[in-house]
Amino acid sequence: MKKLYIVLCSVILLSCSAKPVEDKQQDTAFTDRELGQLLVIGFRGTEINPESDITKDIKELNIGGVVLFDYDVESKSYGRNIESDDQLLKLASSLVAYSSTPPIISIDQEGGQVARLKPSLGFPKTVSAQYLGEIDNEDSTRFYARRTAQEFMVVGVNTNFAPVLDVNTNPKNPVIARYERSYSSNPKKVAEHAGYVIDEFDVEGILTVLKHFPGHGSSTTDSHLGVTDVTDTWTEDELIPYKILFEEKNINAVMTAHIYNANIDPDWPATLSPATINGLLRDSLGFEGVVFSDDMQMDAIRSEYGLETAIEQSLNAGVDILMFGNNLVYEEDIAQTAIDIIQKLIAEGKVSEETIQASLDRVAKLKKDVIEDLCTCLNF
Repeated sequence: MKKLYIVLCSVILLSCSAKPVEDKQQDTAFTDRELGQLLVIGFRGTEINPESDITKDIKELNIGGVVLFDYDVESKSYGRNIESDDQLLKLASSLVAYSSTPPIISIDQEGGQVARLKPSLGFPKTVSAQYLGEIDNEDSTRFYARRTAQEFMVVGVNTNFAPVLDVNTNPKNPVIARYERSYSSNPKKVAEHAGYVIDEFDVEGILTVLKHFPGHGSSTTDSHLGVTDVTDTWTEDELIPYKILFEEKNINAVMTAHIYNANIDPDWPATLSPATINGLLRDSLGFEGVVFSDDMQMDAIRSEYGLETAIEQSLNAGVDILMFGNNLVYEEDIAQTAIDIIQKLIAEGKVSEETIQASLDRVAKLKKDVIEDLCTCLNF
């Protein structure tokens, strides 16, 4: 195991200094490989080789990173990307080896029912955010967060889509409360425990992504399945955890929610809303980091707006990285399809070059400040 770990360290160090592959000239100011940095893509396979689709996306399109799952929703089967710690380390090593830019290697490891690294596969036991909020013990929250962060280091995963900042305002919420994903109905307690988690991941040099902005805790429906309207249930208290943590911590990344709130934006759900991201998140709350979309293939977006409209709106709204989990549905060519759409939108003047460049700059800074730090952390 340790031998594999050292091999991964060496591969990552080489990746950090690798020169980009030469790319063909495009009609816009950006090459496909530059735009690839705005994508995080899901794929099938517990190992990859030079002929794998995801390898081609990495080598030819220079995608920003990948998201890994233990369960394949469409095929209703386990073993999609994760089988064991040794296997995951080998997979992470391969992903890095094929990359000319240090890749985001991400999973959702919230704890409890939402955990891709399961004890049944030999990973450490986790507990839910709700459990930790109820016992309300700093040492316990830090213990579980530290153990998870250290496991990320061991298996080569550098990004966690957690902690959840949703406030448990609706105990019958079908996607948050039902799975015990919120620390508390008290927004200050949510911020407190999320802060402990961020601290412990920061120590290990692992990126945490706060979610789901501007708050999913009051929803009555599941955005995986369709439009989720929180106009009558959402309150500004759901912003309190973000306000506190933006003031107290160095927050690098936030993930949007696919929720609609007419009080913030009467036209668009949060992921597609300039009023929510560029307005509320960036201008009002002062967030300067990277904004990840939630999965763009969830029905709240995919079925309602179509891919081109969704990409146009999200980029103009302030999203920096578009995530395609490729799990609810599977589209082998989704990376190239998304890049082609972005190129078209730029060429038609529907998304400005300034908007794209600002996102590329934020992503590059994130990788330099956090993702590339894994090079130093693993160089022992």
